[in-house]
Parts: sequence; structure tokens; C-alpha cells
Amino acid sequence: MNEAQTLTRTSSLAQADGTPRPELVSTPLLPDGFVVPASRWTPPSTRLRELLRTEPYVFGPGVYDPFGAQLVMYHGFKAVYFSGYSFAIGHLGTTDMDLYSGPEIADGARRTVAALRKFQLTMAVGDPEKGVAPRHLEIPPVIVDMDAGYGNIFNVQRTTELYVGAGVAAAHLEDQVLPKRCGHIGGKALVPVAEMVGKLRMMRAVADDLGNPDFVVIARTDGQAAVDAPEPTRGLDLAIKRGLHYLDSGIPDLLWCEFSTSDREPVVKFTTEIRKRFPDARFAFNWSSSFKWFNDPDPLTFAELGELGVGFVFITLGGQHATGHGLSTLLGAMAERQEQGYIELQRKEWASEVDVPTRSHHQFSGVPYHHLLGTAYDAARLGSDYVEKLSEERVV
Repeated sequence: MNEAQTLTRTSSLAQADGTPRPELVSTPLLPDGFVVPASRWTPPSTRLRELLRTEPYVFGPGVYDPFGAQLVMYHGFKAVYFSGYSFAIGHLGTTDMDLYSGPEIADGARRTVAALRKFQLTMAVGDPEKGVAPRHLEIPPVIVDMDAGYGNIFNVQRTTELYVGAGVAAAHLEDQVLPKRCGHIGGKALVPVAEMVGKLRMMRAVADDLGNPDFVVIARTDGQAAVDAPEPTRGLDLAIKRGLHYLDSGIPDLLWCEFSTSDREPVVKFTTEIRKRFPDARFAFNWSSSFKWFNDPDPLTFAELGELGVGFVFITLGGQHATGHGLSTLLGAMAERQEQGYIELQRKEWASEVDVPTRSHHQFSGVPYHHLLGTAYDAARLGSDYVEKLSEERVV
């Protein structure tokens, strides 16, 4: 930690949820007197590994852009999942069929990681003019979809380089033939085990070469629902065999089986069989929005998944569904009641009992931060205080 990052204040008091308050330090990117959590300088992969070690499970809501990730961070979630399917819908307006490239999703992830770092600064300022206190938010590590690698091992090499350079904490790679399909679209085919292991090895090698040995590698198998694979085995037995092969390589930190239904029995069997050979194996689980969980009489809970060894739980299209629901509600109201439809939204946004950070886009987007820092850096066009100072000097 450099001189500008020296400790300015530490609080031993607990927060409202009982967790310790973060250690707070200064940064050159904030005016004097403002501070951020010291974890700002902890590598995201290191932070994720610590969470996986200490938490029963880590949950990451699925998003596809910086705005959604900032909302996840605001509400205190400990991880962000950058979903490939969500990215396909949000970036291209299409389904998840390998229609975007590795550099495209890597750039989306890069902008998202950068936005979270910036959001920490803007929230640390609050809005002094309106009496809004600073919020000291921890930056959640970002886990990103790498689909089937967008090509051969050299495509995997390039994409991993981009992810690591972007500050991504983890990525998952699946064993489908290219062009891959969404895990819940029929007709999936698998590459040979050796090809998948080669891609996993490349991911690990790139991260290590770039000085990030903590980068978390997640191996996904689509074996349960695959209709074509080099092996004669099919169904859950194939997924289990694939999972064991991948863990035999010693590379994956987490193992993910993409299940075709919300049934709990396959999940229990998969995790149990894998742990017979690898007792300490940890898993990733897609609590998929493709399943109508509200119709399930006994839906798997996150806590139950944690007990089965699942370390990372995520809902791929959670943010997409929420956006679709919220915007459709607004558009329907405005189509029916014009301006009154929007006024209804504002009443809900500004109700005293709710905490909707985006109701003041002025604060959420960081206008107070830019004003204060512009003033501190004597950027006349960004800080009105400096403009007023110049005017006074001219009068004298």
C-alpha cells in the first residue's frame, strides 16, 4: 500500500447486519477527508477465494452490464455474476448461441469491473450538499462466463488474458462443441475430455503467467443433457464421469454440472458421487431462471446447496428478468395513463420506506463525486467552486 493509501480511520464497531465495519483508508481519487474500504486493493481473485473459504456459500446475482453490477454492489451482495446469456440478450438482443466473441464479453466485463471501482468512490462521497452520508461499500468480485472458450486453446489463452487484465476474479468454461448452446437448449454436443482439459490447463497457465495464481477456474459439464459425445455413456452418469476427469486434472477450483430440471435428486447424486473420490470438492450451481421454481413443491434452497458442497450459487438471468418486469410495468402504465404512469413510478421510488439508489440518478451516477474531485484538482469546468474563485480574483 503506498503513502496515499495509508490508514486514516479504523472502526471496530459492527454494522447493522452484525459484520465488522471495513477498515477505511484514503485514496488519491478522493478529496481529503473521504475514505474507502482498504479491501479496494485486495486482488478480486484473492477476495473470492477468501469468501469461498469462509462462507457457507457465495451468491452472485446475474447481470450483464455495469449498471446492474453497481446495484448488486449497493445492496451488499458478496459477488457479481456476469452472465453470458444475459450479455447475449443485453448486448445483441439474441439468444445464447455463441454469437458474440471472447473480446466482446471481455470488454463488457472490463467495463463492469471498472464501474464497480468507480462506484465505490462515488458512494464514498455521498452528497454533501443534500446531507446524504457516505456509504463505504466493498467491491464484490466478478465471475464471468467464458462459454466454451470461443475457439481452440489459443482463443482461450487470449480471452483469459483479457479477463485477468480486466480484474475478473473467476471464469467458467464448458465442454460443449462450438458453436455452443445455452445449457437449456436441446441438441448439445460435447468435445473430447482431453480437449476440455487442455483448455482448462490453458486458463490456469495464463492466469499464473500473469501473476494471478488465485484466479478461480470453474469447469462446467453439460453432460447430463448432451445428445452427442465421444463416450457411449449418457445422462447424469456421463456428467459424473466428466466431472471426475476434470477434477483428476487438478485444475478446477469449482465444478459445475448444468442440470436440465430443478429436481433435487440429480444434484444430490452428482455432488455425492463426485465427493466419493474428491471429498473436498466444491461446486458451482446455476439456480436457473429457466426453471419455474414457484411451481416446485420443494425447491432447493441456497443453504441446502451449501451443505452439498456448493461454494458459488448464481441466477444467470435474474437481472434480465427483473429489468424486463420493471420496464414492462412502467411502459404498460405509460401506455395506459401517459404521464401519470411515470408519476406512479416516482411515488414508489421516493417512498420513505424503500431504498432505491437510482431514484437520485444525480447521486447514483456520481455527480457530487465529480464536482468535489473537479474542485480539488482545479478542473474549472468540473467544479463551480473553482470558477467562483477565479471570478473573485478577477474582481480584485
